[in-house]
Amino acid sequence: MGKIVQFVKESYAELRKVIWPSRDDVVSSVKVVIVSTVIIAAVLGLVDVLLLLGVQAIF
Repeated sequence: MGKIVQFVKESYAELRKVIWPSRDDVVSSVKVVIVSTVIIAAVLGLVDVLLLLGVQAIF
């Protein structure tokens, strides 16, 4: 039981050392992720359409 208590105390001490991001940092990171996801989805969609047209042209 002593090891569990020690683990919890050490975990709490480590969490106090963490520098948590501000709300503005999180919001800007989320915006970057959303924009990147949309751009990659658009590029992959375009590649898919081009490959589909190429396969249809062959067959």
